[in-house]
Amino acid sequence: MAKSLIEELPRIVSEGRREAAQILERLSSGTHIGLQTNELVLPSKDVSGLFKGNTPQIPNAFNMAGGNGEWMNRLIYGDNLLAMQALLAGDAQTGLPSLRGKVDLIYIDPPFDSKADYRTPIQLPFADISQKPTVIEQFAYADTWEEGTISYLRMMLPRLILMKELLKNDGALYVHIDWHVGHYLKVILDDIFGKENFRNEIVWYYPGREKLSDSKFQSKHDVILFYAVNDQTKINPITKVWDKEDRIKMLRRKIYVDDDGREWFWETRGQANGIEPYKRYLDEYVEKGGALNDVWDDIQFLRGNHPERTHYATQKPEALLERIIKVSSNEGDLVCDFFGGSGTTAAVAERLGRRWITCDIGKPASLVMRKRFIDQEVKPFLYQSIGDYQKEAFRNNKRYKHVGDLSQVVLGLYGALPFTPEQTNDRNFGYIKGTRTLVMVDSPNRLTTAATIRRAVEAKASLLGGDWEKVVVLGWNFAFDISQAIQKYQDSKVEVLVIPPDLLDKLAKKGYKKLIDDRSVRFSSLQYLVVKPLVVKQAGELDEIDVELENYVLLSPDNIPLDDKDKEKLQKVLESDPLSLIEYWSIDPDYDGVTFRSTWQDYRENVDNDNDPLHCVYKTRLRVAHKEQRKVCIKAVDVFGFESQVIEEV
Repeated sequence: MAKSLIEELPRIVSEGRREAAQILERLSSGTHIGLQTNELVLPSKDVSGLFKGNTPQIPNAFNMAGGNGEWMNRLIYGDNLLAMQALLAGDAQTGLPSLRGKVDLIYIDPPFDSKADYRTPIQLPFADISQKPTVIEQFAYADTWEEGTISYLRMMLPRLILMKELLKNDGALYVHIDWHVGHYLKVILDDIFGKENFRNEIVWYYPGREKLSDSKFQSKHDVILFYAVNDQTKINPITKVWDKEDRIKMLRRKIYVDDDGREWFWETRGQANGIEPYKRYLDEYVEKGGALNDVWDDIQFLRGNHPERTHYATQKPEALLERIIKVSSNEGDLVCDFFGGSGTTAAVAERLGRRWITCDIGKPASLVMRKRFIDQEVKPFLYQSIGDYQKEAFRNNKRYKHVGDLSQVVLGLYGALPFTPEQTNDRNFGYIKGTRTLVMVDSPNRLTTAATIRRAVEAKASLLGGDWEKVVVLGWNFAFDISQAIQKYQDSKVEVLVIPPDLLDKLAKKGYKKLIDDRSVRFSSLQYLVVKPLVVKQAGELDEIDVELENYVLLSPDNIPLDDKDKEKLQKVLESDPLSLIEYWSIDPDYDGVTFRSTWQDYRENVDNDNDPLHCVYKTRLRVAHKEQRKVCIKAVDVFGFESQVIEEV
């Protein structure tokens, strides 16, 4: 007989504490997760097709929080458990010290419901499609809800422990939750933070239309659990004084005007008890004030047409986060949100003069946040990601302990034969029987780079006497400039293919023989961006650089998480309007080969320029300080979150 959730709780807590302890132990041993800086974003969105003026002053990307004391806010794409490990360890590349005990406020809005639909609607020209979660997201959601609430609590517990490690002694944690799991989560939070440090169960009541039900009362509120680290945690007292506009918005009532100009509305509260509607004057209603209590009924739920809307399903109103941030932090404090969603926490923190770090495992969320921050013209921020997910997956798998063992399996799934130990002791190479095609499998522990391709080309010319007609490189993770490397060696008959990122999971669930029999493993080509030759003209002390996108080639639609009907729609878009798949593109006119400094951006839904929400602009002119030689780097992100870049020397 299965144990009840109450009976399972001690084991959940024990396992979660053990996992957190192992993470913290790894930090002290020097073996920990790192952050990869994808972009230094200097918000400067396209509004006219012309970037005017010199390149903005750009902070030193390798001293973002170091000796000069300059802080950089961060948007991190990836699993928040790994992100928090990296923040606890510190980020040497960007000069970030360990944030252990350095965070003033954490607000999180974790997923509530195992039955939620995590698909992302994508509107394309002549086709609306629905993207399933990426492989990494699928793993996260499957693990989170595999055993219902038990799995959810297992997921949350070590994360909450790491959050406590990040918080200052006078820090505060707000956990936004609803009726699905809130009561269980409170028991766990009491265990981690101490029951005595539970401050409030804040009820966020959102008024609106009532719905009849014959089985339950309508759910009309969320709960926000407020915990202090210890008795040093204080809140900033604030009062709410209704202004006229806010009260009218909240009332959602028609306002009438008397002959003397006095405004009023029909008060309908109490009708269920037989009280007739009566006339109530607005000036009597708007002057209410007083200290905040733990029932917040004055903040509206965001409706579909609200101007704050970013088309992100679980977006919360800025007014809600503004209250939390004002109450539990001061200007200059550090605010973190590890379930970033649409980026409301970071957006409000920026507006209120706080520093911020936000994180999400969803690529759609990361795209929404990046565009939102650029729209808001926030201060420069870092867009980072967790190093290598396949590296973590390989480390945690129980079947293949050596890279060579896994390489032999990948060779077999691709249809290649391994060499015998007598032929070569390098187990990463194989060949296609009956052909002169050499196959190389790269390691999940590193990025496939130009050096990898060079090594494959050299092996083609030398391995077992050479005389190979072609070499195929199978890689897990790829450097951003891999397309340039492919073009560099295009005359050497080298093909680069992507190993399915969910392969380790499939091997664990189905096994090697089953995958061979059903032939379900597909290796796809890389996506890449094509840019027209840059045109550079000197105009006094400035260079005018014309940049124009020419084409975008997407990897096989078979490897994108779509239903079959949506794959057919996507194929038609690929054939007729491939550039419409570009969600966001940006330019670094002085690329140093290390850090991409995004000094110009455009993206779909930026309609200030062309009133076309389904396309970016594909041509721009940059005016930057004159240089005899420079590298211009153009980066694009498509609607599915795949990134590619082109580097041009001029």
